[in-house]
Amino acid sequence: MKSEKKKKEKIVQKGKMKDYDFYHFSIKEIILFFIEGIGKIALYAYIFYRSILAFILLIPYLILYFKEKRRKCIRKQKENLSVQFKELMGAVNAGLAAGYSVENAFLHARDDLAMVFGKKADITKEMNVIAAGLKNNKNLEDLLSDFGARSHVEDIRDFAEVFNVAKRSGGSLPKVLSNCADVIGGKMDVKRRISTLISAKQFEQSIMNLVPFGIILYIGFTSPGFFDVLYGNMTGIAIMTILFAIYIVALKLADKIIRIRI
Repeated sequence: MKSEKKKKEKIVQKGKMKDYDFYHFSIKEIILFFIEGIGKIALYAYIFYRSILAFILLIPYLILYFKEKRRKCIRKQKENLSVQFKELMGAVNAGLAAGYSVENAFLHARDDLAMVFGKKADITKEMNVIAAGLKNNKNLEDLLSDFGARSHVEDIRDFAEVFNVAKRSGGSLPKVLSNCADVIGGKMDVKRRISTLISAKQFEQSIMNLVPFGIILYIGFTSPGFFDVLYGNMTGIAIMTILFAIYIVALKLADKIIRIRI
């Protein structure tokens, strides 16, 4: 399993056959996330322990922080791909309505997507892969199945399976594509509405995450020595460690509550 994962990572690094379950940070992202992670560690060490030793011991948190950032980037990557795929379905349907064959409709859609999202967009690159495959006499259904497997996006995988069955059974491809586009579009609309409804809650969560630190800092500055009993002794360290653990668990729960999958 590890050897297969390393092979996939090498493929992604070379820019070929991208697997959307992987994400490689740019130099800019590494620097930004490192500064953010160190800042969080410094804040945690000061608020909960007020100790340089605690800061040093919390340094391994950077590994978890980068892993969490990678998960968020992967999720964002897939969300963007889903939006781009919806546009692909619309462009292909327009091509079929204009009298193109299915293969030519996909080729024609590539040019439309390049104008909408740019040549560096993931969907444009995937259409380039499909175009190259078609020129090498590969079946469109196999190319779409490969795309769906690498995307790890449910809508794309389902579309590839439906397209494969319809192509081999002689079904009406224009109708199949139209129905798939309607379903994907409907799901996108629902996601957009949910995102709008919970955006306020997400903002509230981000504020509530900072409230405990704000309270402690405010009391610490306005009433010097008020929290001294919680620092520099084993009892205080134990209490603050428990509170720190509760805070981290609360963050995880809040993140899961506002993350709704459709």
